Amino acid sequence: MGEIRDFRSGNRGEPPPSGALPRRLAAIIVGDIASYSRLMQADEEGTHARVKRIERDLIMPSIVEHHGSLVKTTGDGFIAIFDSPVEAVRCSIVIQQNLVGRNTSQPKHSRIEYRIGVNLGDVIVEPDDIYGDGVNIATRIEGIAEPGQVYISGAIYEQIKHKVVCGYESLGDRKVKNITDPVRVYRVLPDADAVGRTRSRRENALIFFLGISVLIIAAGVLWYLLSQPAGRRNEQAAAPTAAPTVAPTVAPTVAPAASPSPQPAPREAATQTPEPSPTLASAPPPPSPVPSPSAIPVREPEMIAIRGGSFAMGSNDDPTERPVHQVTVKPFSIGKYPVTVQQWNECAAAKACAFTAVGKDDAPVSNVSWTDAQQYVAYLSQAAKKPYRLPSEAEWEYAARGGTQGKYWWGDKLQPGMAGCKDCGDLAAEQPAKVGSFKPNPFGLYDMGGAIDQWVEDCWHRSYQGAPGDGSAWTGGDCASHVLRSGSWKNDSRYVRPSNRDGYDTNVRYPTHGFRVALSP
Repeated sequence: MGEIRDFRSGNRGEPPPSGALPRRLAAIIVGDIASYSRLMQADEEGTHARVKRIERDLIMPSIVEHHGSLVKTTGDGFIAIFDSPVEAVRCSIVIQQNLVGRNTSQPKHSRIEYRIGVNLGDVIVEPDDIYGDGVNIATRIEGIAEPGQVYISGAIYEQIKHKVVCGYESLGDRKVKNITDPVRVYRVLPDADAVGRTRSRRENALIFFLGISVLIIAAGVLWYLLSQPAGRRNEQAAAPTAAPTVAPTVAPTVAPAASPSPQPAPREAATQTPEPSPTLASAPPPPSPVPSPSAIPVREPEMIAIRGGSFAMGSNDDPTERPVHQVTVKPFSIGKYPVTVQQWNECAAAKACAFTAVGKDDAPVSNVSWTDAQQYVAYLSQAAKKPYRLPSEAEWEYAARGGTQGKYWWGDKLQPGMAGCKDCGDLAAEQPAKVGSFKPNPFGLYDMGGAIDQWVEDCWHRSYQGAPGDGSAWTGGDCASHVLRSGSWKNDSRYVRPSNRDGYDTNVRYPTHGFRVALSP
């Protein structure tokens, strides 16, 4: 994990000089745990330990990753500042999305959920804190946010509305405590499609209430007709316009509005002259159900067959890579490239994967949890009728080494053009390059080091003590975390080594995490 940068400007930690205090324009994040007092009352030590772990493993690394500075933690919250409003909002989204995964295994009453407010404003910088209306507004916005949500000010919205891939819901101008002018507030919707879904729900509600209104009017007309004397009713029934006014207009309008999934057949039946039953039986059928994954054509990943063999797994470069041990791997096949955005979105279109990925079709899919990766291999196995799976950790390292035993598969020194990482030379970027942008290893595999972190099947263990020697996945122990290999475009060259390994929460998504698939013969 990188260091937390000092949020102070220019004085390297010394007290500010006498006179005017330093000021700066900054994006401020204020986060606070919902129902913190209740959680502490129920389990003081356990809650404190969980909060500290979240701060250490999620909040601090996310702030560093997005070029921000931690100002302070407050027991039940934190304050951070950023030079970039875009990075501040991205950091907030990452924190909230990761907390969703962490809370999956927790009972609802014991979940730790943060409210987050983000504002852009001028702040006064002191050695241990920051002050000013910019901070106060961020705090007030956080106070009205819902648990698990990110609320931003209009000032932030104007800076990021065309730069961050997400949706926004305007909550209007809000009057907040101790701030003279109302503050325009927006709720951030990390899934851009959620904007359309939100509007759709509102439109459906409007249609529903309009339908109810028409139904009430129709009922009133019917009551009026039935309440008339018999002679009067006969006169009205004989009028040429009475029946067409009620039947064709009311029935077709009410039925679609009152039903959550309107069917076309009743509407046609209401506007046509009744015919014999064979004709009615040929009315259009209801909409077809969503096709199963096996009914949608699947684009299978290109696979490379690996003959198998023995190798020395691990290294002495890091305690998690010890002890170096001999492993024998059976023949298997592994994806030539990591799974791409296009391949993932075919699974999403089949309703078998949890979300629609963003990015170019030939880029590696990212922001994927281990659980998400398992959804994809289950879909691929069913659609292709083949036993696709994630590779084991031993299979991944054997394939990444490509028959070599050096620090990297190409030798012991870093060379440009071999991998995508932060200090690997050319093609370093803010986003992962398309798959296959770097040279393949001796087995013909691309991106086996750098580019995208890759999930494997194994549960996380802090060392190889007791690891299997047959190349199978190590699934015993605490599987709340699983193993990641390869490093990513945002990591340094240490992560590119074939022996490098890391662990991460099983159900948590992170922007640099992806995967590739394997196949047994």
